[in-house]
Amino acid sequence: MPDATFTTPDLTTFAGLDELGLEVVGQRLEAGRAVLAHEPLGWRPTTLLVTVRRYRCSGCGHVWRQDTTGAAEPRAKLSRGALRWALVAIVCQHLTVARVAESLAVSWNTANDAVLAEGPRVLINDPHRFDGVKVLGVDEHVWQHTRRGDKYVTVIIDLTPVREGTGPARLLDMVEGRSKAAFKQWLADRPASWRAGLEVVAMDGFTG
Repeated sequence: MPDATFTTPDLTTFAGLDELGLEVVGQRLEAGRAVLAHEPLGWRPTTLLVTVRRYRCSGCGHVWRQDTTGAAEPRAKLSRGALRWALVAIVCQHLTVARVAESLAVSWNTANDAVLAEGPRVLINDPHRFDGVKVLGVDEHVWQHTRRGDKYVTVIIDLTPVREGTGPARLLDMVEGRSKAAFKQWLADRPASWRAGLEVVAMDGFTG
């Protein structure tokens, strides 16, 4: 390709495996799947086949394995790339857990447990998710349709991107209950400097 904007084809980079510290050394394309990478290419389930090196010290005889935690959690069925793909598919593309599980060729429980664990790690525990928030949206939401426990939650949304025309609203948090005290406590838990930066709070007419 003479166009200088293109680089030499690299399957490792194309599949995103370089981010996991892995390198593609072969491929096997079957009718139902591709054995190569860590996340679906299109809607065909794609399996990552990894060779893990074992090392042995000639002096003491100690044996250890290559560290692959950059690619996936120990004994995990999904790589870190697959977890990110699943989270984006559910949060941004509104896919169901069943559809995500089918795309990753895992059970519903495996996909659901992985997303529930990855969500707090990537979203809730992100220290920068409150940066630049100037406009808040607050509303109540029916979280569960059962008679046990509080079925309502207070939803807090970042509306700053909408007002500034830079993107869609972002979910900041969900607090159990829909009382005035629930939202008040949530605000109290934020730093005073952050609260001082708020300009607008858009909320429904409920007591919160």
